[in-house]
Amino acid sequence: MQLHHPIYSNLNLNPVCMIKPGKINFFKMKVVQFELISVNCIIAVCCMVVVFFASSAFSGKRDEKTEPPEKGPVFSQFIYKGNDDFYKKYPLNSDEFYTPILQGCYPDPSITRKGNDYYLVSSSFAFFPGVPIFHSNDLVNWKQIGHVLDRPSQLKVQDAGMSAGVYAPDILYNAINDTFYMITTQFAGGFGNIVVKTKDPHLGWSDPFKLNFNGIDPALFFDDDGKAYVVHNDAPEKELYVGHRVIKIWEYDLINDNVIPGTSQVIVNGGVDLAKKPIWIEAPHIYKKNGRYYLMCAEGGTGGAHSEVIFVSDHPKGPYVPSALNPILSQRHLPRDRTDKIDWAGHADLVAGPDGKYYGVFLGIRPNEKDRVNTGRETFMLPVDWNGEFPIFEGGLDPLKIKLKMPSGVENKTGKQGFFPNGNFTFADNFKASTLDFRWIGVRGPREGFVTITKKGLLIRPYQVNIKEVKPISALFHRQQHHDFSARVTMDYKPQNEKELAGLVCYQKESFNYVFGVTKKGADYYLILERTKNGKSTLIASEKINVNQSLQLQVSAQGDQYNFGYALGKSKMKNLGGPVSGDILSTNVAQGFTGALIGLYATTSNDTSL
Repeated sequence: MQLHHPIYSNLNLNPVCMIKPGKINFFKMKVVQFELISVNCIIAVCCMVVVFFASSAFSGKRDEKTEPPEKGPVFSQFIYKGNDDFYKKYPLNSDEFYTPILQGCYPDPSITRKGNDYYLVSSSFAFFPGVPIFHSNDLVNWKQIGHVLDRPSQLKVQDAGMSAGVYAPDILYNAINDTFYMITTQFAGGFGNIVVKTKDPHLGWSDPFKLNFNGIDPALFFDDDGKAYVVHNDAPEKELYVGHRVIKIWEYDLINDNVIPGTSQVIVNGGVDLAKKPIWIEAPHIYKKNGRYYLMCAEGGTGGAHSEVIFVSDHPKGPYVPSALNPILSQRHLPRDRTDKIDWAGHADLVAGPDGKYYGVFLGIRPNEKDRVNTGRETFMLPVDWNGEFPIFEGGLDPLKIKLKMPSGVENKTGKQGFFPNGNFTFADNFKASTLDFRWIGVRGPREGFVTITKKGLLIRPYQVNIKEVKPISALFHRQQHHDFSARVTMDYKPQNEKELAGLVCYQKESFNYVFGVTKKGADYYLILERTKNGKSTLIASEKINVNQSLQLQVSAQGDQYNFGYALGKSKMKNLGGPVSGDILSTNVAQGFTGALIGLYATTSNDTSL
């Protein structure tokens, strides 16, 4: 059920009621904190609370099949450790920081600024909550402050494939009405293109406004005369070749939060040069500088031919003329076998930095030794030279480097004082805090539907759904952020029958994954390793174990080679199944747009045959 109320339809109206979502507090069962700025909003808030508790987690009746029982495995002492040669080879000097600034599956970045506050978002596809949002005051040190789409009324991905859901969010601050906007495409729940907004990104976002146009990758532009526009990718009236797309622009109604009918027009056909049959022009952004309008787009598709291109016009609706310097960012022309390769650079956004210099965020990948992409598309950054007519990514056509010079006066605090870690790092979680770290995500449904923090650790109440189904699953995930890593966890679990299973998973999607968990057959308990490729599952190894002893599970990787191991009691870690290939966890083999995830998993619908 989608809520429609004046508190969301116009954030400039007074009195205004803003809703402040807090973190889920599992001890106090406190789901949402409400700040009432006006008595006039009490009735609206009460209605929302009634709707929230009367609705199921997925905006309808909860399927009895997925109702979790009040039992399950308890996980504790989770430790993820990254150990890439990439970072050991290039240690930082005191005036440097690493890029990617967000490692692992954080693709399609967008950035905006209000005063000294920077906010950055990325795509989330079928992850729940959706659209992670980060805050910084200096572009180097980032804290995750939550997710833009953090409740079922905003995010309806319960039956979405892993590479459906939420694509390419754009975040932008409008100084005229002092409001932040996030506009995106949600391939799920009948949404299509949507926009949400807020006065303060720390305090939560409105329910979505559904926008009346097709296509993908929408972005807003607010002109200094008060007018607003939306630009986006769309199919042409007549497709001339595979990959032929156009960029359209609409005028945008800030009062009703929708495009104005009859105002759309094509401003780019195909790309920089239609005669050369450019493909997949997308991810447009408009910037205004010195009275002129600059349209920046990705071109070539999010792969080896990816690039960033720029156009200029004297009017926001064109005509736009491409720069003779295009592309302004790309790695497609470089040797494929170069060392320490960073590739697929594109899908960028620009912002003025604290030192007055421009910077660009963009997606890129760091393939492993097999030239496969397991960590997914990550968020990178480069300084931008805009002293001439057009912005140019500094070093954007050279082989990209892993280190950058920090803006003047900035101290590198990554991994300290709550700032997001960077490079090689260790993330440890004993699940003693009353709230889950924002890095933990679910797939297709809220984490709160199956997770409880107890005195012993993290309890997962298993759904009667397994990891191979396109449904909400009872698994809590952490992104794989390094080629070389280990992830270890202690699990207390005693399955009652062969349908029950819990353990660790490495997950690309429902049809490509590894399951490493404990189940039961007859009176005995077994640890199993199962590989699923293209929907076909194979039992790699199994071993009878004593579940009355403490059990540690571990997955580690050195590039393409993954190993699964376990330790009972005080014994040493023992391998099960030998080294296995991480090919099925790569974008190259599994296809799609996401990186590999490491999950804590439980099910009462195990289908592994021993």
